Amino acid sequence: MKIFTYVMFVVIAALIIFNVTMLDFNNLFQGDSLIALISIVALLCGVCILLIYRTSKIIQNKTK
Repeated sequence: MKIFTYVMFVVIAALIIFNVTMLDFNNLFQGDSLIALISIVALLCGVCILLIYRTSKIIQNKTK
């Protein structure tokens, strides 16, 4: 499961980089920039979920 989380971190990082390239900083809240911005926020939420999951697994292993 540790490998899965690392792979997911790499995939999320790649998607964030891709979405940052899609941003138009002159019109940030219009068109494709808005979609890229929403995607970046969703991917950051995914990172938070993975970090919480990883922390819970570490705590679970220490309590055994």
